Amino acid sequence: MPTPRSLGTFPISPAMKAKLTSAGFLTVSDLQDLKPSELSKELGISTEAALEVIKTVFQEDVGVSGSRRTSTPRSVTALEMLQLEQSLPNIFTFSEKLDDILGGGVPLAKITEFCGAPGIGKTQVCMQLGIDVQIPECFGGLDGETVYVDTEGSFIVERLVDIASATVEHCNNIAQMDGSDDVKEAANSFNLEKLLSGIHYFRCHDYIELLSTVHLLPKFVSEHKKVKLVIVDSIAFHFRHDFDDMSLRTRLLTSMAQSFIRLATEHKLAVVLTNQMTTKMGRGGGSHLIPALGESWGHASTIRVVLYWEGNNRHALLYKSPSKKEAVVPFQITMGGIRDVQSEATDQGVMESAEGGENPPKRQRVS
Repeated sequence: MPTPRSLGTFPISPAMKAKLTSAGFLTVSDLQDLKPSELSKELGISTEAALEVIKTVFQEDVGVSGSRRTSTPRSVTALEMLQLEQSLPNIFTFSEKLDDILGGGVPLAKITEFCGAPGIGKTQVCMQLGIDVQIPECFGGLDGETVYVDTEGSFIVERLVDIASATVEHCNNIAQMDGSDDVKEAANSFNLEKLLSGIHYFRCHDYIELLSTVHLLPKFVSEHKKVKLVIVDSIAFHFRHDFDDMSLRTRLLTSMAQSFIRLATEHKLAVVLTNQMTTKMGRGGGSHLIPALGESWGHASTIRVVLYWEGNNRHALLYKSPSKKEAVVPFQITMGGIRDVQSEATDQGVMESAEGGENPPKRQRVS
């Protein structure tokens, strides 16, 4: 059995090593599964300092024997990268127009950010994607699972049931028309209980819990191989309300962005973030809304979509993409989830305030 690596071999300050030793933390195994808040209490240090210790110990490339790996990096050609990217499926949204401007849906191995004002539908999009990624492959889905990180408390399971029920009904209708035994068998096992069991929910009440959750995600995803989507709704909430130290905020956001990029690329999954909007004052005294967290955070996502109101209609603007040109499409939120705007759509079928507006929506079965 390999000997656990000593904490004294890590690049930790002598003072911190002394605290660890005094508290009985001598090897890597002593810190296994320990939360930053728990370590901070044990050592009498800040939670941020405890988080840095855990990151130093567990984010290094450590071999089975406890020693650092010295494997030579393998190069890949641009052609191999292109072929891999083209082979990865997308997560569709049930809005054909939105999928089109995204290039077929939300891509794997990338970070997609949905920005918008409260009530525009960011959480609804997240719930829709959390269900859609679980659709069986014979229906065009990924047969995956979802990690849902909720920072605002806007996740409502009853609403998720509405979207999941409509998706199950949709797949059952396809199975009836298709007629093949394989498709019917997949439809029979694709039910509400399975969909709800495929969403792993984390509630983060402050930025420390969010940082800790993000830090533990690689291990969680490694243990749950079917996870193909990680959602954080929203990334901005705690960093806008709990922070006075802007330099610290920038460092933490940068570190978290790097963690998301590594998670998406190494595990070939989609990372979907939601972001709030803030007001930017112009030189002439005017103002306009822009995504929150500043310009540096804008580089974190591969794809950025801005959701906004125009009159009584919701629109999605593809604001940033490495391969698709800027485009705007309308969309609506029905009881069944995200859908295209139909030419004869009525107010009865649209949830104008599905994400927490003042007027409660009318219920209508999705056809």
